[in-house]
Amino acid sequence: MTQQLSKHRHISFTAHYTGYIWYQMGISHPALATAKGKTLAALVHPIESWAEKYVGGSMRTTLKQRHTMLDQHLEKLIEQHPDLQVLEIACGLSPRGWWFRQHYPSILYRELDLPDMAATKQAALQQIETDSKDVLSVDLFTDAFASAFKVFDPQRPLVIISEGLINYFEKPLLQQLIQAIASYGRNFKELHYLTDIYPEPTQNKLATIIWNSSRLLKWMSRSAFSFHFKTPAEVETFFHGAGFGQVEVLQPKQFFENVDLESNQEHLGDLVWMIQATNK
Repeated sequence: MTQQLSKHRHISFTAHYTGYIWYQMGISHPALATAKGKTLAALVHPIESWAEKYVGGSMRTTLKQRHTMLDQHLEKLIEQHPDLQVLEIACGLSPRGWWFRQHYPSILYRELDLPDMAATKQAALQQIETDSKDVLSVDLFTDAFASAFKVFDPQRPLVIISEGLINYFEKPLLQQLIQAIASYGRNFKELHYLTDIYPEPTQNKLATIIWNSSRLLKWMSRSAFSFHFKTPAEVETFFHGAGFGQVEVLQPKQFFENVDLESNQEHLGDLVWMIQATNK
């Protein structure tokens, strides 16, 4: 039987780049670091170094910020719910599933990606996990996405997690994805969605350069990469409209520097934010 695939099935080269950067950071396994990723990291190293000096951040610094925030929030949820279930969508070469399965063996942690990347990830995991479960192979924009939720027990809480994903879609398609997550997860004891998002860089002095860089990324990844939101409030409204009851937007300056906001309306200038949405 031929698997359903939508026109949004392109695998971005960024999966290889981010996989290698995580390995360079010491948080991944050599099996998850590809030769393609190593080449890409070497090619963009001068640009990344320039951006860190003059823009105040780069792809690799935002990678570290978003990965840290997502991991720590997931750990908190595991502390609250020892029977937690996790589905990481568009998992790419992320080390998160491998790391959490090693450190929290009581949870059920499954990963999902498009067929080619799922096969690549599965081959890597088989080298480092003797009892690794299959990486689920599903297109998020077909009806087959619903089948991924059937792997889990609705009597236990479920976390959907994605990283480096949702800026690659136009806003209507992003709404479709978030609505699907909320809908397919509505019968679970609890549903949480953890993700990162790149806001419009309105508070950065080099916003024009960042915008132009995003257009290059859009072309190179054959995607609709774009910035959709200017304020945390816009993000909250969008996620509420897609079916989530509670939505929290966390900015790195709040997380790492304890910057206190009287309201969550202000863009603090960070290049990436984290979102925690629940169905309550």
